[in-house]
Amino acid sequence: MKALVTGISGFAGSHLADYLLSQNVEVFGMVRSGSKLERLGNAIGRIRLVECDLREEQAVHRVVKTLRPDLIFHLGAQSSVPVSWGSPIDTLHNNIAGQIHLMDAVRLSGIDCKIQIAASSEAYGSVKPHEVPLKETNPLRPLSPYAVSKATQELLGYQYFKSYGLPIVVTRAFNHIGPRQSDNFVASSFARQIARIEKGESPPVLYVGNLEACRDFTDVRDVVRAYWLALKEGEPGEIYNVASGECRPIRELLERLLSLAAVEIKVKQDPDRLRPADAATLYGDYSKLERKTGWRPEIPFSRTLEDLLEDWRKAQ
Repeated sequence: MKALVTGISGFAGSHLADYLLSQNVEVFGMVRSGSKLERLGNAIGRIRLVECDLREEQAVHRVVKTLRPDLIFHLGAQSSVPVSWGSPIDTLHNNIAGQIHLMDAVRLSGIDCKIQIAASSEAYGSVKPHEVPLKETNPLRPLSPYAVSKATQELLGYQYFKSYGLPIVVTRAFNHIGPRQSDNFVASSFARQIARIEKGESPPVLYVGNLEACRDFTDVRDVVRAYWLALKEGEPGEIYNVASGECRPIRELLERLLSLAAVEIKVKQDPDRLRPADAATLYGDYSKLERKTGWRPEIPFSRTLEDLLEDWRKAQ
């Protein structure tokens, strides 16, 4: 079986490459020119990388027509909410045009290929207290350009499924954390700051944004297993939440990471880390995915945080 992974050099993409290799899948990864490949580690010699920018329509068509994959995992995207506030047009263009090019490439090549679209819980946006834990049927009220782009990706996936019969499955993942994550994301930002402070590279002050928001955190290694099961066993045209089913305040995340630190650290709020709009509570119900595939999260939260911090300690 042959799988094409867009965004393979990213956080989730690198873990997905590892998981697919463990399932004896032949893995091809789509990367942009100049992409950093450090996250792929030992997988580099076991996968084939193809240079292609999803925004370039003809290049995407050539890759799909040449490789003729059985499975496509579409993870390639501008994935940072804060970056989307500063570059809304670039975020929308990256995430929407890239997916259209990919789906059209499959449609026009006539290959029999299942497609997974990695959507995001950010699309839920403004959530009312009585709506949690969130089910896939909950209204979407996106609160950032990134969230709008991900909601649009979902709708386009459904439209191509209905209009052209493409076997597309959407996974709506909640916050996923773990080793290799960029410090553009909250857990990794905290872990990197701690690692730098421990090594004396920064003063003993950790800068934070909104600590009162409540989020659903799942280990990335559980998330990529969900992607695999959703695409293999999920129903085309359907959306599946990938979540832990638990809501944890960002403050708890911070306190647990600080408890693992080797030095005393003070905490200070940084106004630049606050978002113009932020949902108070986001956590999901993964029962639909569990009923269909048997998936449930397996890696303890404590191990995820330990592995994340240790990863940054090695990187510094």
